[in-house]
Amino acid sequence: MIIPCIDLMDGKVVQLVQGREKALEGDPPLEMLRRFAAFREIQVIDLDAALGQGSNDAIVESLCGRATVRAGGGVRTVERARRLVERGASKVIVGTAAFQMDGVNRAFLADMAQAIGVERVLVALDSKSGHIVVKGWREATTLAAEQVLAQLEPYCGGFLCTYVDKEGTLQGTDLAWFRRLRAATSHELTAAGGIASLDEIRELNAIGVHCALGMAIYTGRLDLDELARF
Repeated sequence: MIIPCIDLMDGKVVQLVQGREKALEGDPPLEMLRRFAAFREIQVIDLDAALGQGSNDAIVESLCGRATVRAGGGVRTVERARRLVERGASKVIVGTAAFQMDGVNRAFLADMAQAIGVERVLVALDSKSGHIVVKGWREATTLAAEQVLAQLEPYCGGFLCTYVDKEGTLQGTDLAWFRRLRAATSHELTAAGGIASLDEIRELNAIGVHCALGMAIYTGRLDLDELARF
């Protein structure tokens, strides 16, 4: 499955390079949602909330009510996760709050799974230089994604795995890393970060991994109509 991404900052749709430098702005959020109407699921990330510098709650909630949305970015309380589901989110992505610096935050994840249903929880495994990064990719933990998959499985329905080293660069992703993750869990996996070609999408699809696409769509590297047909 191909999942187009809508990343929000200051009320606008943006694309960043490795979570830091803004590379471009897209059309208004509702227009982007219209453009992505042919896809089964849309990913909506509130970058301001992820970075702890405000939020785009009203936009996120509006999008959740208009399409099948997996929503994330700054989801650090059970109450926020519950509100997103109440507003229509099909899945909620949790990253920073799922981890402590030296391990998995089991108590928080258990509370979230109980509140919204384990099948609605997606844990974000954002990896840079081999370690999981949190707080908008600004802080590194001591953990590697491969080490914690089994510990996280009881609390979620799947994983959003971002190869931050290549995020937004259009240089291709690390297929070997995604193969290792695929071998380590039977849960749903979604790949993100650097995916820039149909060949990569085909390889990931062949091993049962979904693709979340941002920069390759917004720059026109990959054609929306062709992706929809795929």
